[in-house]
Amino acid sequence: MRWIIKLDEGLDRLATFCGWVACLAMILMAANVFYDVVARYLFNSVSIGMQEMEWHLYSVVFLMGIPYALRADGHVRVDVFYARWGDKAKAWINLIGAVIFVLPFAYLIGTYGYDFAVDSYKMGESSGDPGGLPHRFIIKAVIPFSAFFIATAGLGMITFALRVMSGEKSYEVEHSAGGLA
Repeated sequence: MRWIIKLDEGLDRLATFCGWVACLAMILMAANVFYDVVARYLFNSVSIGMQEMEWHLYSVVFLMGIPYALRADGHVRVDVFYARWGDKAKAWINLIGAVIFVLPFAYLIGTYGYDFAVDSYKMGESSGDPGGLPHRFIIKAVIPFSAFFIATAGLGMITFALRVMSGEKSYEVEHSAGGLA
């Protein structure tokens, strides 16, 4: 059981890292939007590259936020039933959900996302707009990168569920604040 604890704690740190990356990307995106608004309305200047950077940063926020949300138990589900169940029932639901849905989803996204990014790199894909960002493969590479972290978050859901089933952890204590403990 000791190895599950160590693995769970390591996976927790990976999910927390993803949360920090998403948070940093959100701050950068807010600064980017602020710059775009000031440049447009005060200086009548528009940068296509900066506008494209907004959706690139939003992609990072979304893609790196998913593993954190999975680990923090902040993802969407039917809480009408789940909230009334005890910890062991919640652990079973999370364990089965991770095995049946999260891990296969991460595999598919990783497989297809990798090919998507490689094709973009091989084509030398860049923005079709003048003044847009080059090297579009970089943002597309975040897709399989995120899939890896989604898979580790799914594995973390499994290890945490096993710890809950053993009585060592509780969903109420760990996730009541909406964050990682």
